[in-house]
Amino acid sequence: MEPLYATHPSPFGPFSLVWQETEAGPRIQRIFLSNAQALAEDRVRAAWANARPGDNPLLADLAERMQRFLEGEALDFDLTWAALETCSAFQQRVLRAEHRISRGWVSTYSRIAAHLGVPGGARAVGNALAQNPFPLLVPCHRAIRADGSLGGYQGGTAMKRALLDREGLAFSPSGKVVLRQIYY
Repeated sequence: MEPLYATHPSPFGPFSLVWQETEAGPRIQRIFLSNAQALAEDRVRAAWANARPGDNPLLADLAERMQRFLEGEALDFDLTWAALETCSAFQQRVLRAEHRISRGWVSTYSRIAAHLGVPGGARAVGNALAQNPFPLLVPCHRAIRADGSLGGYQGGTAMKRALLDREGLAFSPSGKVVLRQIYY
């Protein structure tokens, strides 16, 4: 079955949802954020040459909620839309752990690894989050380095900082997250 996609505006540039229709409803295969290197729709076309534009009212509602989230509204998303089965077992565990981090809180790659029973696995957690196919549904912007520096983000570090700022996190003069509310 050909994947479908729809692109939506946001304060950080367009984002695209890629999904497949199933008997149970749409299953999101990937969410692409625009970044300095490429717009979301260009990233869709590079990853899925056979994807075609589509429309789904359920996903249109989800995309509208994502737009409000990116504007700073306090919203949470469940993972029922996400085709987590496309991820490795380890990545699924990382994504589920990251999904549990509440708005206004952060965790570090090493703390998430320890929580998952993988001490010394900060790099593996970071790699799993760097390949997060479901940004926004899984708020991977809430994972930072142990020293409070931001680390990477698919939408770029400026977007990551803006999202954390909108969630009320404080930053030091050097740009590091002030570690007051740490999850795990």
